[in-house]
Amino acid sequence: MKTVLKIIKIIGLALLTLIMVGGVIFLLLPRGPEDLMTYQETWNQDRPMVEGQEYVAVTGTIWATEAAMDVLEKGGNAFDAAAAALLMLNVTYGEAASFPGVAPLVLYDASTGEVRSYVGVGKAPQAATIDFFHERGYEVMPKLSILSQLLPASPDVIITLLSEYGTMSFTEIASYAIETAREGFPIHFSMKDNLSFSLIERIGLSILLPYNAQVYIKGQWWDDIYLGDRFTRPDLANTFELMTQVEQDALAAGGTREDGLQAVRDLFYRGDIAETIVQFHEESGGLFTREDLANYSGYWEEPTTGQYNEYTIYTNGPWNQGIVVVEALQILEGIDLAAMGHNSPEYIHTVTQAIELAMSDRDTYVADPEFVDVPLDVLTSEDYAQQRREMMTPTQAFPQLPPPGQIEGYSAYVPPRVDSTQIAQAPLFNNTILIGQDTSHLAIIDSQGNAISMTPSDFPQTPMVPGTGLTLGNRMIQFRLDENHVNRLEPGKRPRITPHAVIIFRDGEFWMAYGTPGGDTQPQALIQVFLNMAVFGMDVQEAINAPRFRTVSHENSFSPHESSPHTLHLESSIYQSAAEELEAMGYIVEEFDDWHPSAFGAVGAVLREGNRLLAGSDPRENTWAMGK
Repeated sequence: MKTVLKIIKIIGLALLTLIMVGGVIFLLLPRGPEDLMTYQETWNQDRPMVEGQEYVAVTGTIWATEAAMDVLEKGGNAFDAAAAALLMLNVTYGEAASFPGVAPLVLYDASTGEVRSYVGVGKAPQAATIDFFHERGYEVMPKLSILSQLLPASPDVIITLLSEYGTMSFTEIASYAIETAREGFPIHFSMKDNLSFSLIERIGLSILLPYNAQVYIKGQWWDDIYLGDRFTRPDLANTFELMTQVEQDALAAGGTREDGLQAVRDLFYRGDIAETIVQFHEESGGLFTREDLANYSGYWEEPTTGQYNEYTIYTNGPWNQGIVVVEALQILEGIDLAAMGHNSPEYIHTVTQAIELAMSDRDTYVADPEFVDVPLDVLTSEDYAQQRREMMTPTQAFPQLPPPGQIEGYSAYVPPRVDSTQIAQAPLFNNTILIGQDTSHLAIIDSQGNAISMTPSDFPQTPMVPGTGLTLGNRMIQFRLDENHVNRLEPGKRPRITPHAVIIFRDGEFWMAYGTPGGDTQPQALIQVFLNMAVFGMDVQEAINAPRFRTVSHENSFSPHESSPHTLHLESSIYQSAAEELEAMGYIVEEFDDWHPSAFGAVGAVLREGNRLLAGSDPRENTWAMGK
């Protein structure tokens, strides 16, 4: 017995010694910023409306906006500038809009008067089936898993945009991102907000996603990141430089501009980069194959359109949720919103119900049109809007998300709702690590009158490809593992993603290009900003600054697809004036700070008013507008 006690005592002393030594080492590890840069914070700062005579641009960071402006100054058009800004966002806001993630766009070609949408979201690999996931015990798409990675889309988007509409080379437009990725930029508030983890989260990230941790927190699990500290992306710079080199090689061999651009695309989807991605998937239990990448392509489509009085709304097809903007605004058309008063309880209730009706239809009918017969003409018709409008109740919240509209010839499968209060805690780290979130946006008008709206996204919440800086995202978690669901997983199918882009005409002429990050909040923020301008006469910056609200009654587009029935989130100014009456209508209301980061979107907008070009940017994040 004494021997046992002695052994226990020795083990105890050894453990105590290890803990003490570990504690001393932990305390001695370097902390604090390593290389502070000159930096002026733009988050939560009021900013004036921007005016330009030649061109205007707004993007998710000041560096991306500066890149766009420099391209325009050098004679590039809006589409060249958008490609440069996208790559710069991939560097300076990469945890929210990663290369090579999704990049939905809508553009206006001033030379033809045409509005076009490009399908900027990848497909599920051919090996991804519902049975595959069910056999492994998954009822919803897993988080933090290589199995949730979607085939990359943005390289295809960039090369198609430059090839068909641009004037510059990939090398020219990538130079801004390469230089910044190498030299670094100061960590800004939105980035700090996304990447500030607790000690336990940093340890978990370092264990589960070690390369991601190396890229975003320098592998320093013991320390936080700091505003203004220099942040670099050398691996991503190397990848971009590899892409520029194949273009230059093609041109040096006598190839055309188109040959050079195609060489860049081939490198990514068929060449060395594709090989690196596939090898990583093969070694890590992923699903990508060489055929998946080689066969991938987006395509041009007719945009989804709708009408609100003299305004025509253009957005992407039903592979994303842009249709919610169209349908909700058509439900609201004809209702005297101005008489209710801006952000009055009656107004908030009315707009919320229109959004919830459209969200119900989204969840029931809207998905990849290559796999699903979407009743698009019905959902965007005035007659259907009238039918849905008749479902609205003047003084009472919907107790649950309202049922979808009944459309002849279509089944309306409504999946069981998952109450957010009933979701069991996932294993350690799985719910706590949210490295990156939100999405970003850019919008540009050039001196020829061309315009583009693009909403890039994807988060490093699954393993990044070591040594490349590539983030393959987690967009597969927007699929459902329910065989009856319209947005069910199928091989080669695109998930119905949240990012979407919008262009609006007024009286038949181009008026505005705008968009926002924010997941399921995106259409809600865009609807509110539009109504602030079209109904209440605000200028674009006033419309963006105005306090917002959002419903969370719909199913969350991200796994595990929870909802919070009859619940409204209100920025503080609205909460103070409207919460009591909204509660009397049956809503659960929750208060958020005014200009709350990451909760109510971050709208960027560019527009033409007569001979003036105007732009507005959102103080809720680090969006920034410039003009000349």
